[in-house]
Amino acid sequence: MSDTTDKSKGFSDTPEEREFELRAQIGSTWTGGRLAIGMYTFVLASEAFAYFYLRSSNNGQLWRPNNITAPTAYGWTIYTLEVLTALVVIFGQWRLRKGEVLDWQVAVWIGLAASLLALFLQVWEFTAVPFNPGSSGYASTFIGWAVINIMTLVFGAYWLETAVARSIRMHKESGSKFAELTTEPSAQLFRANVASMTYFWGFVVVSGALFFAMFYLL
Repeated sequence: MSDTTDKSKGFSDTPEEREFELRAQIGSTWTGGRLAIGMYTFVLASEAFAYFYLRSSNNGQLWRPNNITAPTAYGWTIYTLEVLTALVVIFGQWRLRKGEVLDWQVAVWIGLAASLLALFLQVWEFTAVPFNPGSSGYASTFIGWAVINIMTLVFGAYWLETAVARSIRMHKESGSKFAELTTEPSAQLFRANVASMTYFWGFVVVSGALFFAMFYLL
């Protein structure tokens, strides 16, 4: 039994095995980020289908009575904050690749603040809408979209916060200002996580442009 145990430990500690496990973890991070975008796309697709189906059928002329709309000022502000978040996150990743860790941290903190403000405004907008949730097809689909956007902002803000907290922890544990840029497994996993987070926020802004136009402009 002891001989078997020793061999098992020796195999798991070989450089080849550690490299394989690291590649598997990085691949899982990459795949998980894209799967999150894929699942999010299905949620958005169902919302878009409901919107266009109810709009085209317009049963009883109840799709949008009196051309009601959600407060446009809220919509512009929320979407602008989401765009700001995505832009600073993209800029931050670019600076991280250049070796400027502090610039990345500052960018993420700005993005976190912008996303939390957008979250607050999205919730507060419920107090300003000039309709009840079930009063029309437009009202129903708008409330559905607002709830989806709230969940999106919560998830995105949480991802931003955990990423920057992980960066700070890496600095404390290693004592280096550039812990995120090394070839250590934790640093490589960190960079893979940052890349996935950046892709997610980019997708949020691109998809958000469609729904912003649907509910506030059309």
